[in-house]
Amino acid sequence: MSSVDGRTLTKQWGKVKGISSYEQTGSSHKADAWMCGRITMETDFASDKPLHLKPAEKEIDRKDYIAKAKAKSFAVAVDKDGKLNWEQSAIDGDHIISVLTEHVPNDYLNHLQEIGISYIFAGDKEVDFKVALNKLRKLFGIKTLLLEGGGHLNGSLLNEGLIDELSFLHMPVADGSPNTPTLFEVGKDLQKGPATHLKLLEVKQLKNDIIWLRYKVK
Repeated sequence: MSSVDGRTLTKQWGKVKGISSYEQTGSSHKADAWMCGRITMETDFASDKPLHLKPAEKEIDRKDYIAKAKAKSFAVAVDKDGKLNWEQSAIDGDHIISVLTEHVPNDYLNHLQEIGISYIFAGDKEVDFKVALNKLRKLFGIKTLLLEGGGHLNGSLLNEGLIDELSFLHMPVADGSPNTPTLFEVGKDLQKGPATHLKLLEVKQLKNDIIWLRYKVK
């Protein structure tokens, strides 16, 4: 979902009718899981309290930790440095899986285990998304994953060629805010690949002047 000029921070838009259409169109894909980056999770789902970690009693091996492999659905949090302050193991019934890098400290791993959150390692200091997606499929049986941003997470997976389809709501609002993330952002620290070409699958006009576009990645 973005404004007509591609901005994705909805808090800047004021009141926009039909913004809940995002949840409705998303659920139509019947995905096994959804994924967000740290900033989105921090803003909307994790606790905003300071993270105070209890010291781990022993060294914790850098092995994937599965707390609930057979959950009906999953919420996947990309948190390479281990900063999110979780107080529960699920979001609206979706079991949380944290995607970490191996330099995350023992105390944080101990924190996740005590709460009952699953976690996987996907890289040393930076997330390897191919590794992460393969592990999500192998360990949790996730076949269809909704990628719900923010823009840097979306851009990272697009740049790696890991997106199959774009389901996009074009909202009737022009933002114009400077330095605001767009739908896809490729960080300066990444080697930018070629532009991604899309094939239009479907166009629907929804209520409240919203256009729903679906594309297949060529």
